[in-house]
Amino acid sequence: MALRGPLSRLLRSTLSSCQQNRSQSVAILGAPFSKGQKRRGVEHGPKAIRDAGLVERLSNLDYAVHDFGDLTFKHLEKDEHFMHVPFPRTVGRANQLLSGAVSGAVGAGHTCIMLGGDHSLAIGSVEGHAQQCPDLCLIWVDAHADINTPLTSPSGNLHGQSVAFLLKDLQNKMPEVPGFSWMKPFLSARDLVYIAHHVLIILKTLGIQYFSMRDIDRMGIQRVMEVTLDHLLARKQRPIHLSFDIDAFDPSLAPATGTPVNGGLTYREGIYITEEIHNTGLLSVMDVVEVNPTLGATPEAVEATTSLAVDVIASALGQTREGAHIAFPKIPEPKEDTELRL
Repeated sequence: MALRGPLSRLLRSTLSSCQQNRSQSVAILGAPFSKGQKRRGVEHGPKAIRDAGLVERLSNLDYAVHDFGDLTFKHLEKDEHFMHVPFPRTVGRANQLLSGAVSGAVGAGHTCIMLGGDHSLAIGSVEGHAQQCPDLCLIWVDAHADINTPLTSPSGNLHGQSVAFLLKDLQNKMPEVPGFSWMKPFLSARDLVYIAHHVLIILKTLGIQYFSMRDIDRMGIQRVMEVTLDHLLARKQRPIHLSFDIDAFDPSLAPATGTPVNGGLTYREGIYITEEIHNTGLLSVMDVVEVNPTLGATPEAVEATTSLAVDVIASALGQTREGAHIAFPKIPEPKEDTELRL
């Protein structure tokens, strides 16, 4: 069911207290952090996205833009591996700091845009959002499911385990990772939808709604978004947290990222996702992560990736594509002294 017309208007008119008065105020939080994975350079993502014109683009959309700069993360000198997970305490502390910042931004009435950094930061971003909006739903757009645990992760990297920290359904499968005693899982599987390349068996066993690239090819991105939003919002309207990993796009579009996967989203598909989320009027927090300017083979590759990140954010906040239909309530008439072509 597409969320347009009367239902879409109803959702916008009955926003929860956590969502009210946020439509024209945006908070940007930079999270220059890379310890959730092993490739350095992703900590430069926030600056690169800003340098690509993010603030100017959002200001042109008539938002009051509040750029709160970058958080400062401390890296612990002694942070031993947990099992084969590197930097668990450093990652945990960074996410605790980010959680407080996101909670503060949402509590102040802003739509919050979190610029990563690696995708382990979604742990703190979603947790902080949930402090203000416990009824939130999560849309995870990524080339990877990021639902490994320390017991299943081949690499141990925490950016591939973010969702496992959030889900109550995996509470008895997750060991107590040092650095994360400050949080408990809070999200139910029914409140999560994946749009990702790889579909893991665990998603099926947990009953998580998911769409692979094959599903997008078969159903079309329009139908995928209809089902996604119907699944999350049909029972009740609630704030949306969109966590968008730039590697969800095909590497030909977003080459400056750490774990690219061929056959990713096209530009049209990715932008359609964010446009439809904007159309609900329920976007509350958005993460854009894994932009790594040091991995672009050329300056043009870096520019393509950072510009794409800006496009994704702007479309989630209402920017329309060139050629999109614009409604005119009345056809403008020429001035009296204008010569008409009859």
